[in-house]
Amino acid sequence: MKFELAQIVVWLIVGALAGSLAGMVVTFKKEGLGRWTNLGVGLAGALIGGGLFKVLNINLALGELNVSFQDLVSAFAGSMVLIIIWWIVSKTRRRKSHSNEHDSSHP
Repeated sequence: MKFELAQIVVWLIVGALAGSLAGMVVTFKKEGLGRWTNLGVGLAGALIGGGLFKVLNINLALGELNVSFQDLVSAFAGSMVLIIIWWIVSKTRRRKSHSNEHDSSHP
C-alpha cells in the first residue's frame, strides 16, 4: 500500500480538526486537550471511526464532499470513542490504585 504526501497531509488536517472538536466537546475549553493530544486523538479517532463506519456500513455521501465530510465525521466519532475509553481506563486505574492504598495501610 503506497501513500501519497497529499493524502497524509489530508489525514493530518482531518485528524487535527476531529481531535480538536472532540477535545473541545469533552473539556468545554477552546484549546481542548492540547495541540499534540488533539492531533493524536484525532488521528487515532480517524482510524477507529473509519473502521466503525465500514463495519456499520455508514456512508455519508454528499457529492463532492463525500471523502472530506465523511472522514471528518468518522474521525470525530472515533475520537469520541477513544476519549471515552481513555476516560474509563483512567478512572478504573485511579479507583484500583486508591483501593490498593487503603489495603496496604491496614495489615
